[in-house]
Amino acid sequence: MFGSELAFSPEVVLAMWAAGVAGSGAAVAHWRIVGSGYLWLVAGTVALIGGAAWYFDPGVLAAAAALVGAGAAFVARNSRAATIALGLSSLSFLVGAAAGSPVPAITGSAALGGIMGEMLLGHWFLVSPRMPRWPLRALAVIGGAAVALDWLVHFAPGLPPATSAVPLIASVALAATSVVLMAAVWFALGYPSYPGVMAATGLSYLAVLTSLGSVILIRALAAGVSPL
Repeated sequence: MFGSELAFSPEVVLAMWAAGVAGSGAAVAHWRIVGSGYLWLVAGTVALIGGAAWYFDPGVLAAAAALVGAGAAFVARNSRAATIALGLSSLSFLVGAAAGSPVPAITGSAALGGIMGEMLLGHWFLVSPRMPRWPLRALAVIGGAAVALDWLVHFAPGLPPATSAVPLIASVALAATSVVLMAAVWFALGYPSYPGVMAATGLSYLAVLTSLGSVILIRALAAGVSPL
């Protein structure tokens, strides 16, 4: 299993990210709301992020997860097969990211995957402007709720006594900003014309950065490492 050394090591964060993107892609494939082009985009993204996880900690599980995720591109015209391929990739990355504790891996994957998935799907609205908006809202809710839950999962047991105030405040700010951005995405999607989706997608770009920072920083603090 890769990434068992530290809960905030690069391979673990990247594995959670890849698991989340693959999972959101599997959900979209199951919903059958887009064509094969979107699934090619997701498969390529999973291969890129998952390949980076393998680079930091080469192993069979990471390689297999990345290859299965990339393989979804070859079965993208069959939504059921694409759902299975992306789902298996997500589960494989999730197992690798668990590092003995599945709950933080699940919350981290849901946070990064929900927000990244919303951003990718919103961007795809350019290609499929008649696509329904409820999947975008569903992913925004999942991502926003998971960011808050991920922070609480690490904070509730108590942080090390030596934790300084500055990084703790920064972690709260990153998590809160991510939640606020996802709430803004929800309301932006209520705007009937296309500019509403454009605004939601732009907000999601920012949320990808803040959620990634939140996921990394709270894990560092929980492990007793202060990066600030």
